[in-house]
This record gives sequence, structure tokens and C-alpha cells, in this order.
Amino acid sequence: MDWSKYSFVIRAKNRKAVLLCLSNPKTPAQIAKELNLSLPHVSRALKELEKEGLIECLTPNEKVGRVYKRTMIGEEIANFIKKIC
Repeated sequence: MDWSKYSFVIRAKNRKAVLLCLSNPKTPAQIAKELNLSLPHVSRALKELEKEGLIECLTPNEKVGRVYKRTMIGEEIANFIKKIC
């Protein structure tokens, strides 16, 4: 477990919610609707999580409707959060 990445996720409720929401690949709009968050908040969380290597974009060349999924590290952290909560 990368504890610094875990700490990074749990420090912000939107990052944590978005990471947990990505149990399956989803678009930002799907995440925003599911979590009842604004699209800009979701986009910011996705950008931060992607920069840390916790998620990846499956369709990086698309301008609209990009699809994101958790990486192995993101999956490990999400599973740990689910287990302790």
C-alpha cells in the first residue's frame, strides 16, 4: 500500500467519492450524476487522481465523453477504503 497516495485520496471528499465511484469505467458526466456533484468538481478530482496514477483515461484523444477507470494502485486504495469504512 502506498500510504502517501492513500492520504492524498482521503484528504478530499470529492477525490475519495470519485475514486470509489469508478468501480466500472465511467465518463465524468456519469460520475457527476451518480454522486450528485457538479461537473467541474468531478473534472478537478479526475485530473488530480490521474496525475497521482490512481486512475487512467481510456479515451485520451476524445474531447468529450472521455472514459476513466482505476489503475491497479487506485483499485488497491479503493478496496482498502471500502474495507475500513
